[in-house]
Amino acid sequence: MNTKPLTRIKLLNSDFPNKSTGIINGKSSGLLNWNDIAYPQMYTLYQTLLSNFWKAQEINMQDDIKQWDQLTEIEKDVFLTINTQLASLDSLQTPTMSQVMDYVTDSSFKAIFAVISQQEAVHNESYSYILSSLVPLNVQNERFNQAKRDPIVQKRNQLILDAYEAFREKPTPQTLLQLAVHSINLEGIYFYAGFAFFYHLARQQKMLKTSTMISYIQRDEMQHAYFISQFIRILLTENAELNTEENMQYIYNSIKKATELEKEWAHYILQNINGIDLTEFGFYLEYLANKRLRQIGLDNLFTERDNPMPWIHVFSDEMMNETKSDFFEQKSRSYSKVTESNGFDEL
Repeated sequence: MNTKPLTRIKLLNSDFPNKSTGIINGKSSGLLNWNDIAYPQMYTLYQTLLSNFWKAQEINMQDDIKQWDQLTEIEKDVFLTINTQLASLDSLQTPTMSQVMDYVTDSSFKAIFAVISQQEAVHNESYSYILSSLVPLNVQNERFNQAKRDPIVQKRNQLILDAYEAFREKPTPQTLLQLAVHSINLEGIYFYAGFAFFYHLARQQKMLKTSTMISYIQRDEMQHAYFISQFIRILLTENAELNTEENMQYIYNSIKKATELEKEWAHYILQNINGIDLTEFGFYLEYLANKRLRQIGLDNLFTERDNPMPWIHVFSDEMMNETKSDFFEQKSRSYSKVTESNGFDEL
C-alpha cells in the first residue's frame, strides 16, 4: 500500500520529457503532443469522447411536456425523484475529475479527465433542462432537497463520498486507486435503476425525448467507466506496491457493496412501477458488476449470465470499444506492463 502523498503537478517542467514516464509520480514536461504519448490508445479514447459531444438543448422537449400530465402520479413522483438523484451523483463527478487532473503526471490522461469533467457538467445540466421543461422551480428545489435528505440516497452515496473525500483530504496512490474504483461504481452501476425506469417509460412510448437524453448520458457513462477501468489497470501495472491481494479484495468488496446498494435503491424507488421485474433487475446489476470487474482484469464476482434485460442497453456492447479485444476479458490478478505490443493496439 502506497500512502506517500502525491505532489500537485507543476504546469511546466522544462527539464522533463514531453512523453510522461508514468501516469502518477512520473516525469513529464506538461506539454502534450498526442503523436508522442506513453499509451497511444488514449488518443482513440479521447477522440471517442469528443465524438460523443452533445447539448441538452438539442433535444426538443415539447412532446414530453404534452405527455407529462398523462403519467400517473406514481410515475411522476418516481420520475422527479430519480432525476434529482442522478443529478446529485453527477454533481460529484465534475469537481472530483478536475481534482484528479492536478495529480496525474501524464498529459494525455489529464486531457481525458478534463473531457469527462466537462461531460459530467453537461449531464448535470441535462437533468435540470428536463426538470425546467416539466415542473416549476419551487418543485425542482423541493425535489433536490429531498435527494439530499433521503436516508437511502444518503446511504448509497456515502460509499462514494467516503472514497472521494479521502482523496481530497490526502491524495496518495492508494486513495487515488480507491477513488477510481468508486468512480466506476458511480458511473457503471449506480445509474442503472434510473436508466431502467426511463427506458421502461420509453417502451410504452412515454417521455421519449427524456429517454433519448438518458441514452446519450448512458453512452457517455459507459465510456467513462471503461476509461477509468483502464486507468486502474495501468495504475496497477506501473505501481507494483498497489498490486496487492488486499487491494484486489478492496475492489471486489467495493463493487459488491455498490451492487447491493443499487439493488436496495431499485426496490425502494421502483417497487410500485408495474413491468419492471426487480429480481431480474438484480441479476442485471450482477451482470454489470461482473462486466466492470472483467474490464479491470479480474474474475467475475457473481454467477456469469447473459444480459437478462437487453432493453436497458440502448447502446449495445458491440458499439463500445470495451469488448473488442480479449485483453479486456483477462482474469489474471497479476498485471504485466501494458504497452503497444501487449494489448492496447488491439482495442
